[in-house]
Amino acid sequence: MTMPSSLTRRGALAAAVALAAAPLSAQPSRTIHLVVPYAAGGPIDVTARALAEQVRESLGTVVIDNKPGAGGNIGADAVAKAAPDGLTIGIAATATHAVNPWLYRKMPFDAAHDFAPITQMVRVPNVLVMNAETAQRLKIATVADLIAYAKANPAKLNYGSGGNGSAGHLAGEMFKAQAGIYALHIPYNGGNPAQLALLSGQVDFNFDNLATAAPGIRSGKLKALAVTTATRSPMLAGVPPVADTLKGFAIDTWWGLVAPAATPPEVIARLNQAFVVALQSEATRQRFAILLAEPVPTTPAQFGAFMQAELAKYRTLVKASGAQVD
Repeated sequence: MTMPSSLTRRGALAAAVALAAAPLSAQPSRTIHLVVPYAAGGPIDVTARALAEQVRESLGTVVIDNKPGAGGNIGADAVAKAAPDGLTIGIAATATHAVNPWLYRKMPFDAAHDFAPITQMVRVPNVLVMNAETAQRLKIATVADLIAYAKANPAKLNYGSGGNGSAGHLAGEMFKAQAGIYALHIPYNGGNPAQLALLSGQVDFNFDNLATAAPGIRSGKLKALAVTTATRSPMLAGVPPVADTLKGFAIDTWWGLVAPAATPPEVIARLNQAFVVALQSEATRQRFAILLAEPVPTTPAQFGAFMQAELAKYRTLVKASGAQVD
């Protein structure tokens, strides 16, 4: 005889609560599936696997399930529709939980209501970079110089990005709006072609992921004018934030952990405890530093409030950009 779905769900919740109530050392080992909505090998996947290793003693085995597709929507949807028992959790990222809800005409999940936040994991600064030769020729050494040049030379600057609606595109539109300048946006098919266009002088500036831009900055081929985090980043300590020139400017790449919305608070608290300890460890900090990523452990409430603020911010940015995906 098949159990009614409502009874099955109540049973799963009761089991989850009972498991969360037991001391960590006394809890049976149960496999947790961590859904990464992107392909294996990328920064999000690498950091998820690093944390899975760190929480093995406290949570047991954590298996990484890569479910890429539709800009991360397929994997995020799998988490939203999973049983709320703490055994399926997933990654929430800038794209899936802040950009895509406004970029895609149809979404399979509600980013604001279908997830229970656990903790933010990572912040990766983006960086405003110019081709070093172009910057020298135009006598641009700071963000203020760039803005002044754009105002004195209307419509002469352009910038590249990895495509319409990409992080670089939205950062560029936010910069233009706050600075009161115009620069032509040139979309490329991905971040690497956009960077090659910058290195070859086809475009004047980009807002790039720090991990991608770092080799060019170190070699002297790219000039870093500013990071896009609200404050200086320890990953590029000598470079000021755009916010030093444009008050309140802040846009960076982030991701964190979420569970299905109905997951009991006791289960969320247990998961938060384990992952925050892992994020605070020196081993995690060192592994993330290789990716130029900064660990950002938070409470569930802090991460929830942060995601809501990001969702509201990107609504304005995506609308202003005009980008949309069917």
